[in-house]
This record gives sequence, C-alpha cells and structure tokens, in this order.
Amino acid sequence: MSALNRILIVEDEPLISMMLEDFLEMLDRQVAGTADSVSGALDLIAQGGIDAAIMDVNLRGGEQSWPIADRLAADGIPFILATGGSGDTVAEAHRGRPVLGKPFTMNAVEKALEALN
Repeated sequence: MSALNRILIVEDEPLISMMLEDFLEMLDRQVAGTADSVSGALDLIAQGGIDAAIMDVNLRGGEQSWPIADRLAADGIPFILATGGSGDTVAEAHRGRPVLGKPFTMNAVEKALEALN
C-alpha cells in the first residue's frame, strides 16, 4: 500500500465527491476529509492528517482552488488537479501536477494517485 493513504477531497458536486469516496475505499485508501470550498479545505489542511489531495480546479460560486494548491505545496503535500474540461486553465505555479479529467474512472483515480509517489 502506498504511503499516501489519507486523501483530502475538494469537490463542490456532492455526487462526484461521494463517487471519489467510494473509489478511494475500493483502492484501500482513507478519506481524510471532504470540502466544497476554499475555506473548508484550508481548515481541514490546518487540522493535519492529510497525505495527499484530489481537488477540483473550479468550485461553486466562481471560487478557484489555487489558494488550496498553494497551501498544499507549501506544506509538501502532493495533490491531483481535477478538471472538467479544456476550458479549465491550470495556474502556472501548478502546471506540473497530475491532472485527473472528468468524468472520473476508478482506474484513472488509481493511476493519478500512483503518479504522486
């Protein structure tokens, strides 16, 4: 099993978040928490216990997840950027990060997590 076991999910669509939770469980990983906003994710990161994160680039209300990405990077926590399409642009500071395109498959999630090692 990978050392990256406790995964934070940052996703504003509840059904997608639940699907990711199911995928992580099937991949023998734990959900370290779920957040649907920048402030919620930053609160969870501050609490600790996160090995990695999967986060949607664009969140509800026009929020973008770059403050979360910046915090994770500063803390040395690897993360995957989830994107819904070609219209999503990745901030230059995070262009080298693994990207997971929607719609997700369990195989794609597994490969993206393996790319973090």
